[in-house]
Amino acid sequence: MATIRLEDVTKNFRAPRKVGDSFASQDPVTALDHLNLTVPDGQTIAVVGPSGCGKSTLLRVAAGLETDFTGRVFYDDVDMMEVPPGDRYIGMVFQNYALYPHFKSQENLSFFFRMHKAPAEEEAERIRITSEMMGIGFKELLKRKPGTLSGGERQRVAIARAIVRRPRLFLFDEPLSNLDAKLRVQTRVEIKRLLHRFQITSLYVTHDQAEAIALGDQIAIMRAGKIEQVGPYQEVWQNPANAFVASFLGARPMNLFAGGTVVDGELRFEGIAVPLPDEVRARCGAGQKLILGVRPEAASLAYGGRPVPEGIHLRGVVEIVEPDFGHRLQTVYVRTGTFACAASGPLDPALDIGAEVSVVFPADQLYFFDAESERRIG
Repeated sequence: MATIRLEDVTKNFRAPRKVGDSFASQDPVTALDHLNLTVPDGQTIAVVGPSGCGKSTLLRVAAGLETDFTGRVFYDDVDMMEVPPGDRYIGMVFQNYALYPHFKSQENLSFFFRMHKAPAEEEAERIRITSEMMGIGFKELLKRKPGTLSGGERQRVAIARAIVRRPRLFLFDEPLSNLDAKLRVQTRVEIKRLLHRFQITSLYVTHDQAEAIALGDQIAIMRAGKIEQVGPYQEVWQNPANAFVASFLGARPMNLFAGGTVVDGELRFEGIAVPLPDEVRARCGAGQKLILGVRPEAASLAYGGRPVPEGIHLRGVVEIVEPDFGHRLQTVYVRTGTFACAASGPLDPALDIGAEVSVVFPADQLYFFDAESERRIG
């Protein structure tokens, strides 16, 4: 195992652009922008972010597969710039499995040892131990070629091939994205069990926040080649550093209301005035533009003569209703003037599209962000 540290890493690409009958180089595209990230020894950091934000490039730089970048990559304070990927003892698991199709599964596992001219006894023992770790039925997969395996079985073989190397670092690039929902859950449990057992330092890239929450000791949120925030999921969810993190993280994005102006200790929108907490008032000035945020889970609904709780009230019309029968809840999307927002409420009674409701935001669960920098100020 090792502590992995990326310092001030910048990676640019130049994609070809067709001009007439020839190709010219486009302006550079920045995939990583002065990125800094530390993966503590034995921990798993799950990296999430929108498509094209640089997640896979981050993995390739950490693995040494990308060399044309600025900045530094360290394994346990050792600069890895001159160390080729094959000598870094990395286990990589890809979404497309990357198995040798003409080899049986056992030969896929043994390829590493043959490349390093390891003794046959060591190869056999390591494969035996890995097979036992992979659980019931795995030994039967060793006799078959990848083309005869299901997607879940191929991914089990790919994970075993990474484990058999005794890696210092595990790199996962959306390894479950090609599996159906049931296999995704089953394979996620297997990965979690293995990571917990071996405590191998890991970077896990995914677009699925459920995977990130289940597998990551910490979550790293990326945007446009930068790490916006890192920390345990619950901590980041409760205390987002900026409006982007607040809107990206969570089963439902935070409601964000832009266009508010600070006037006489209040945040004023068209038809809405929100009193500012003392700590927020102290950090902003008159005329400053702020974004107001509140999570759908914190918002509540009042309709049909039900008691109206205290808080910030908005009247609106129901546009969409999403029932959650397992939790006996419904998420209701409401249009109120120029704003749209979501709120959660009991499943019964069901709401109809077009119904008029009040959405109530508790005053003690509001978030405030500077409109220009998106930085959270309260």
